[in-house]
Amino acid sequence: MSRPRTTVTLTADLVILTIRSGDLCVLTVERGNEPFVGRPALPGGFLRGSESLDETAARELAEETGLDAGSLHLQQVGTYSAPDRDPRTPRVVTCAYLAIAPNLPSPRAGSDARAAGWLPVADAQRTVLAFDHNQILTDAVELARDDLQFRAIAPAFCQREFTIADLREVYEVVWGVELDKPNFHRKVTDSPDFLVPTGRKRSTGNGRPAALYRSGPATALVPPMMRPADAAF
Repeated sequence: MSRPRTTVTLTADLVILTIRSGDLCVLTVERGNEPFVGRPALPGGFLRGSESLDETAARELAEETGLDAGSLHLQQVGTYSAPDRDPRTPRVVTCAYLAIAPNLPSPRAGSDARAAGWLPVADAQRTVLAFDHNQILTDAVELARDDLQFRAIAPAFCQREFTIADLREVYEVVWGVELDKPNFHRKVTDSPDFLVPTGRKRSTGNGRPAALYRSGPATALVPPMMRPADAAF
């Protein structure tokens, strides 16, 4: 006897992280339709026509934030395929993506959302999100925290030119730990091709101006910037 066929629908969901007012924040939308109407969720949507999942993620990023995916890196977090994760159809499988950028604009709600806004990750993790988005958020944030140790992604949270203090704030906010300033400065400036001095400085308002850097060509940190054992996360 042949088994009944199961129709699988594909979606892309996005964990978009930025730092606002000293908090690690994630973009959330308030769902305007069932299921989970009125509940906060991660932005995302169904694959359309001949799109690849990467193209679906890029389109959803543009629709929810107005950002061009070409201006930042979209990284796959994982695939989520539990049979009961979405009550609309028998099987909805989603590919989750992580995107990081500095000072992202106030988002506009998409076609199926009542509202959209930035929420501190700590608050979002205490909130019951739609679908399995709490798990997706947890996995994506942990991926970002791990990646900070080995990959040169921290400047993605900063403006094009930044100070060492700006960069240190990224690690402290994402990891939830206070870092030793001289030790941090030595590590990041000694890491090959991680930072490139611009030759310019920025006034700090309380002392001598701080040197400005931009991101270098390195993709990996050598040696790694290991997360302290006493980090909050």
